[in-house]
Formats: sequence, C-alpha cells, structure tokens
Amino acid sequence: MDNLYKKQSLIYKYVLYVVAVGFIVFFFPKGGKFKYEFQKGKPWQFETLYAPFDFSVKKTEAEIAEEKQNIDETSGQYFRYNQQKVIEVYENFTDAFNNQFDDSDYTNAQRNYLKTTGTELLDSIYKNGILDSSAKQIKGNSIFLLRNNEAESKQVSAFYRVSDIGELVSDKLQQKNLQHLTEEFEEIFFNLIVPNVSYDANLTQKSREDALSKISYTRGTVDEGKLIIAKGEVVEGENLKVLESLKAEYESELWTASNYYIILIGYTVLVALVLLMLLLFLKKYRATIYENNTKVTFIIFNILLMVFITTMVVKYDDTLVFVVPLCILPLILKTFFDARLGLFSHVLTVLILGFVVPNSFEYIFLQIITGIVTILTVSELYKRANLFISIGQIISIYVVGYLAFHIIHEGNLSNISWFTLGLFLLNGMITLFVQPLIYIYEKVFGLVSDVSLLELSDTNSKLLKELSNKAPGTFNHSLQVANLAEAAANEIGANAMLVRVGALYHDIGKMNNPTYFTENQITNVNPHDEITPKESAKIIIDHVIKGIELARKNNLPDRIIDFIRSHHGTTFVYYFYKKQKEREIEINEKEFRYPGPLPFSKETAILMMADSVEAASKSLKDPTFTIIDEFVDKIIAGQMKGNQFLNANITFKEIEIIKKIFKQKLTNIYHLRVEYPE
Repeated sequence: MDNLYKKQSLIYKYVLYVVAVGFIVFFFPKGGKFKYEFQKGKPWQFETLYAPFDFSVKKTEAEIAEEKQNIDETSGQYFRYNQQKVIEVYENFTDAFNNQFDDSDYTNAQRNYLKTTGTELLDSIYKNGILDSSAKQIKGNSIFLLRNNEAESKQVSAFYRVSDIGELVSDKLQQKNLQHLTEEFEEIFFNLIVPNVSYDANLTQKSREDALSKISYTRGTVDEGKLIIAKGEVVEGENLKVLESLKAEYESELWTASNYYIILIGYTVLVALVLLMLLLFLKKYRATIYENNTKVTFIIFNILLMVFITTMVVKYDDTLVFVVPLCILPLILKTFFDARLGLFSHVLTVLILGFVVPNSFEYIFLQIITGIVTILTVSELYKRANLFISIGQIISIYVVGYLAFHIIHEGNLSNISWFTLGLFLLNGMITLFVQPLIYIYEKVFGLVSDVSLLELSDTNSKLLKELSNKAPGTFNHSLQVANLAEAAANEIGANAMLVRVGALYHDIGKMNNPTYFTENQITNVNPHDEITPKESAKIIIDHVIKGIELARKNNLPDRIIDFIRSHHGTTFVYYFYKKQKEREIEINEKEFRYPGPLPFSKETAILMMADSVEAASKSLKDPTFTIIDEFVDKIIAGQMKGNQFLNANITFKEIEIIKKIFKQKLTNIYHLRVEYPE
C-alpha cells in the first residue's frame, strides 16, 4: 500500500492514458481503412492496380439524386373516379328537372326533348368527371384516373371543374337553340353538380416508392484481376468512380466479425503511439507540467474533446467537418502553457483525426497550417483586438488553402463550393467562444490565464486596496518591485504579466503587523525595540505564512501564491540574527531562516532578486552609478552564494541581463539632479 501511495501519480497517468486511448478508438468509425490515398486530378503514385475481387461500380450521389428528381417529376399522380356520386347526381337530376319544368307549361314531347338535352349534358360532364379541390396537387399535363380498378392515363384538360359548368350549359343550349332556357338549366345544374374525381395520395406515394425502389445504385461490375489504373495515370473521370467504389467496398468488407478485433488492435496501437509521444514530450521538455496531474488531465481532456466533436460531426455529415473549430486547442494550450506545447498537441490531434475525416491529406495540411498561424499570431489574448485579428488570419488561411486544392483538382476556380467557404467563416465565429471557455477552464481546473492576471493586476481590487490603506509603504514597495520585475522578465522572455501580479501580492502578509516593517514606520518609534530579536524575526518570517493564508482566503490562484511562498526562499533574517547573536552564543538558525521553498521558475527567481534589490536600495545614501552597480552585484551574488536559484531554470546569462536592467532602473529612480540656486 505504501508503494501504491508513492506511485499514485504515475498510476493515475497510466489509467488516464489507457482511458484516453480507449475513448478515441471507441469513437473511431467502424470500418477498415483503404490502404491507398488518392485525390482527383492527381497522378496515381502507387503500383499499377488490379481489382482484388469482384465489385460493383457505384453511382455518384449526384447521379442518384438526379434519378430521384426525375422520378419525382415524372411519376404518375393517381386520381380516383367516384361512380357513386355520379349515380346520385343522375337520380337527383330527374327530381330537379320535374320541379323546374312541370306539366302545365310544356307538352310531353317538349319535356322529353329538354330532359334528353340535360342527360346529354350530364354525360359529357361525367365522362371523365369533375376535379375537386385536390386538383391543386397536379404536376404536369397528365394524370392517372382510377376507374373500376383500372388506371388510365388522361390529359388534365379532359377534366372539368365546377367553375366550368355555366359555360358548358350555355354552349349546349345554344347548340339546341334553347338559349331562352339558360337560366332554368343553370339553376338545375349549379345545385346538382358535385365533383367526383379526387386525389389518391396513398396510391400516388406507393407508386413513387415502387419507382424509387427500382433505382440501381450501381453502373456495372468490375471482375477480379481487371486493370483499374496504371501507375502515373491521372485519377479522374471513370477511374475516379471505380477507385471510389473499390474503396467503399474494401472498407465495408474489411470490417467483419472475423477480423474485427485485429483491426481494433491496429487502431489502438496507432492512437497509443500518438498519445505516448505527447506524454514523452511532457516528461522530457515540460517536466513541471508532467508532474502536475491536473495539467496533464487538462491537456488530454482538450484533445479528447476535439476528437469527440469532430467524430460526431463526421458521423452526422462529413461535409461539415471544417465547421469544427480545431484552432481552439492551440489557442487554449498556448494561453495556459506555451506555444510549443500548443502546437505539438494540435499536430498530434490532427494526426489522430486523419483516421476519421474524408480527404485526410487536405484536412491534415489545412489544419496544421492554420494551427501554426494560430500559434504565431495570437499573443496577449486579453486584448480583444488580437483575437479578432488572429481569427481573421485563420479564416484567410483556410480559404486560400481550399482554393489552392480546388485549382489542383479542377484546374480552374469554377464550381467553387460557397457552402464550404461559409463553413470556414462559421469556424472562425465559433473560435471566438475561446474566451468564455478559458474562463470556464480556469474555474474547473484551477488554471490561470493572462486575462485573469490582468484582472488581478488592477490596483483597485479589494485586496490591493486594503494593502494600500493598512500598509501604504508596503504597497509602494510592491509597485516598485513589480516595475523592476516586469522590465527584467520582458528582457529575458519570461512571463512579464505573471511576475508583475506576483510582485503586487508578494507582501500582502505584512498587513497584519504593518508597523513592524520599516517601510510603514512614519515616526521614530520602532516596535522592534520593545521585543527580543527572536520575536522580531518570527514576526518578519510570519509575513510569508500570513500572506499565504490571506491569499487563500481571497481565492488567489496557486500560481500567485507561489510568489508569496518563495520570494524569500530560505534566506536569513540577518539583522535580527546578528542582534540575537550579541545576546547569546548558541542560536538555533532555523528560527531566523525563512522556511522556503526556493524559487522554482524564472518568474519567482526574478521576484526574489527584484524584492531584495528594491528593499535594500532604500538604505543607499547619495547613490551614484558606481554605488548602484556594486550594490546590485553584491545583493544578487549573496543570493547565488546561498544557492537560492538552484531549482529555478534560469541561466547565468539571464541573471546578468536582469542585473543590468535593475541597475538601469535604479539609476533612473535615484538620478542626480542639478542643485538649483535659492
């Protein structure tokens, strides 16, 4: 159990590694991978290819869509003839006629003639029938009329509508020289005629489905051993269609029950290699990140998130693959860590996605190029304009790259897919979501970005305002240290924003007993005169512990607390140590030494140097350039002699540069003025 406890960090990494590999492989498409990579318009770079087995040449989606459209346009529409309604109309006609033309006004011969005229009119109307309101469904010039369970094609013009009745009656009576009876006949027919031909949606749909089911999705077959394409031949036209059919057939046949686990093992090995490269990179070049399981989890989580989103989009519609804002990954990793780690992780993620996306070469090329542009262009993300400029450049690279590939494939700029260009624009808009995402990650993973550092550097914040009120001397000291440290960090390429914020908060522990620190004593009364040197040393040393407690209480990030913890390293409170030694010979040195830890980064080392130099510079009388030069060398040499920078990744050259900056700044602060005459 003790060994497990000691190795729990390493065990966690193993578990995280296995889970990440399993997660990625699980979301991979369940199909084999065609071993040849080819593109339209480019020469076949492999050996001459012969058909490895019999397969069908599939029609393109455009061809199938065109056939379906033709069926939609030409498939017959079915209308049903209602004979029962016609019978009812004839029966009602007799009653209506008798009521309209009674015996008193007409002879039997006249009545029979008029009735025959009406019957002939009904016969002509209902020969094909009257269309009801569903006639709006009609497409084209002909329909199928279903009558007595037999369907017959009819021209739409052969049917009448209710609105045609008045004209039919008028024409018929004119032929019979009965124009004077038009009003009487119209009254009968307008009340009598009803539509009897209606649209049969079910039969029409069934007919359409039958026609669609007969569509062939293939254009022929290729026999085993037949030549498909020769080496150096351009992939286009019929060759392209045959190759795409072979690829689809190969991938569907390869992934079978018998070799399912073998292919799965192949995928697992490749993904495991990619993630292993990431862990090895972290261990060799980013040891501090590798030791922090939270940061390792954060990096792998972001990679998994990008893989998950991309695979989901590809499964839904692979034409939308470029809408996934993959550049968010290097943006976030550069914000929280550094540019090299961001680019390295981005490239590995793109390599993994090469197994998932169509046209993997184009995808990998475009994504790696845009990732590089993202890393090169994005700086100081807390400045809103920088993010917009960078996203504009990312979109431009996508568009230029796409157009270049289009020219290679098509030979010209015609038939550009404006939809794809729109995806690039949408990709850029979604990338703007990186700002709120950074805020979420800060809260969830406890990380610190430049945006948070900018907020913390505000001297009107609650904690810094309290420091300026309770310990104004310490506050001014912190401002001076911040300026010195920031200038030095800029010169050697360290994180200037981080070291400035660390400097502003490094002495907040002095708020508890501000008068015990020289910079806050405004009178000649020194409270240290009333206590022993040992007690004085304890108060001085405790400002580090009190500062850490105060920082945690106010939810300052751990990266800032590191500056409070390490800004004195393990140095002596030398003044009170000497005073105590005057009183007694044997002294416990631990009581006069800061508990540490030692500075462990360039930033914390810079702060230790700036803090000591600025504090000690207050004791200089009539400083000159020579005095300042010797003074800075002496302070930093003492820290180096005490091995205070042993754990910091800072070089002698960088220390010399820092000393040079300190000397310049202090010379400017303590510059000599000409004495003006009174």
